[in-house]
Amino acid sequence: MVILGIETSCDETSVAVVKNGREILSNIILSQDALHRRFGGVVPEIACRAHLESITGIIDGALGDAKVKLGEIDAVAVVNTPGLIGALLIGVTAAKTLCVALNVPLIAVNHLHAHIYANSLEIDKIDYPTISLVVSGGHTTIFLSESETKHIPLGATIDDAAGEAFDKVSKILGLGYPGGPVIDRIAKRGNPEAVMFPRSYLEKDSLDFSFSGLKTAVLYHCRGQDLKTPGLRKLLEREVADVAASFQEAVIDVLVDKLILASRMYNVRGIQLGGGVAANSRLRFKLEDKSKEIGIPLYCPSLRLCTDNAAMVAGLAYKMYLEGNVSDLDVEAVT
Repeated sequence: MVILGIETSCDETSVAVVKNGREILSNIILSQDALHRRFGGVVPEIACRAHLESITGIIDGALGDAKVKLGEIDAVAVVNTPGLIGALLIGVTAAKTLCVALNVPLIAVNHLHAHIYANSLEIDKIDYPTISLVVSGGHTTIFLSESETKHIPLGATIDDAAGEAFDKVSKILGLGYPGGPVIDRIAKRGNPEAVMFPRSYLEKDSLDFSFSGLKTAVLYHCRGQDLKTPGLRKLLEREVADVAASFQEAVIDVLVDKLILASRMYNVRGIQLGGGVAANSRLRFKLEDKSKEIGIPLYCPSLRLCTDNAAMVAGLAYKMYLEGNVSDLDVEAVT
């Protein structure tokens, strides 16, 4: 079965063609980083305009790369939640149009569930249940995953997502956008114990997250409690690396500790990671170490599948189709 997937939930326009849920025939991802860099974050209006301008060409490109004709598509999958409402609407509208024109089923996919499925695109067998963490610029959510298609939310961020905190701290340090990759790189030159930034665990056994206080602690450290210190001009290159490493360590300590707590609370058979921050080298290293310590496997997507992409959308849609989970054409985009 050949499924065309569309992903426009935020600032990547992606279209993929996937066969039988595993074989990636094409997966085109158009990043908008250059458009948003000078603003230090995603501007929804700019993101939507870029999706509109590129979606048709990327659909054509994905079909061409896959060497598949439109008439050979058996179903169309699209992310309809969660995300930026305008961006989602563009993908959903494109998907509905294709379904009407081709007379094929529409499968609406949850963006976060698709990030978890990215592991199944590359791993032959994952034993369920697992604890799954989707960590990105917009989301930090823990799920109890009972199967490839069934995910029960256990906890989420109550303020900033981890990736958002990376972006904001990168801006404080003058390191640019997106913040995740640059902090990951610069932190390797710093001392993660140089500054003891706070770790917010909330109430006992909570699986929710809060990174707003940590972001503020970095701001105060760099610019003083009154925010009058010039900041970066007072920090040497080594100090910037130390702050980046210490901030990153604080985020990762909380992510790892809560994942391990959840895995023990629910007696799972594995841990799955997904989302843009899943590409962070320190997170992957520490989580691999902890998973070995508790004796359960860790599943991480390759770096190319951590970012938003349509292959994971089309792959998950195949499993949903087998279960009869097909959407009506009146399905809506939901933030």
